[in-house]
Amino acid sequence: MSDSIHRSVFIEGPAGKLEGIFWDPSRAHSPNAKPAIAAVVCHPHPLFGGTMHNKVVYQVARTLDRVGVPSLRFNFRGVGLSAGKHDRGHGERADVRAALDFVAAEFPDVPLLVAGFSFGCWVGLRVGSEDSRVTELVGVGPPVNDSDFSYLAKTEKPRLFILGEKDQYGSPEQLEKLIATFPKPVQRETKAVIVPGADHFFVGQLNEVDAALSTWLLERHPELAATK
Repeated sequence: MSDSIHRSVFIEGPAGKLEGIFWDPSRAHSPNAKPAIAAVVCHPHPLFGGTMHNKVVYQVARTLDRVGVPSLRFNFRGVGLSAGKHDRGHGERADVRAALDFVAAEFPDVPLLVAGFSFGCWVGLRVGSEDSRVTELVGVGPPVNDSDFSYLAKTEKPRLFILGEKDQYGSPEQLEKLIATFPKPVQRETKAVIVPGADHFFVGQLNEVDAALSTWLLERHPELAATK
């Protein structure tokens, strides 16, 4: 992991305070550094044990940190020390917007990325697709088998999907069908990485998540290579 400033934070959310962890490798050596991009990372379903400490969410944040991208991962309402209660994805979208507000305040005029795992992918990418501050989307373990991702056809933002070959909530075939609904220019801005043999939680294969995400980021932002 790169040298990085790590902070536990509470941000103002629509249902009360939201607990988060903010990692900022960009200012480790210069307090006025301006990163190429900054990120919000969203965790899996709260009713099934999902928190910002989930191993996949941690890996995404760790990869971002390693290549020099600041990130905020946070607990949705009703999780950990975050106020409020679960709202089936509706109120959680407002939580994502609050997280984006926090990162945007830390880095004015810096483009933002939204990454999400599972439920966090479904909720986070919807907000990211609609927010003009967000320029890139990363979906890990998208639950495409039974969740509506049709909103992604309405945005031209570049996106990366990372999916386990044996994911029980999202099959590669269903992901392929989803991508086929995107307009042709959007399909060209979409990359899907299928991790052979991996399940929904990438057990024993988180290094593949790291490799897919870092490769995509460094291809899009060569300037990050200097901090790798």
